[in-house]
This record gives sequence, structure tokens and C-alpha cells, in this order.
Amino acid sequence: MSHKSSLVGILRKLDRDERGAVSFETILIIAAIALPILIFLLRVGWPRIKALWTKGMSDIEGAQNAATSQ
Repeated sequence: MSHKSSLVGILRKLDRDERGAVSFETILIIAAIALPILIFLLRVGWPRIKALWTKGMSDIEGAQNAATSQ
């Protein structure tokens, strides 16, 4: 029984301890702001980024082919 009572004591001590609560709340606020921005960027921005990357890579390949054919 002492093992169970010590576990309950530890849980009570953790429940009363408020150190780090402000940091945790700050992290939650930052996540609540950053998550919708990240979702928006992935849905709207990723197709544009992918298109620019593909165009850039094809331009590089074209320049490489032109340089090696001379």
C-alpha cells in the first residue's frame, strides 16, 4: 500500500507545482498561431514553390545540356 500512497503523493505534488506553467501556455499560444499559418502555406504556397523549383531545375538542366553540347 505504501507504493500506491507514495505515487498519490507524487501526483499531488506535481499538481500543486506551477513552475513552467507560463512556458507551457506560451508554447500553446505560439502553436495555435503557427499551425494555421503552416497549414495555409502548405496548401497555398507549396504548389507555387514546387512549380518554381521544377522550372529552376529544368532551366539548370537546359543550361547543362547546352554547355555540354558545345
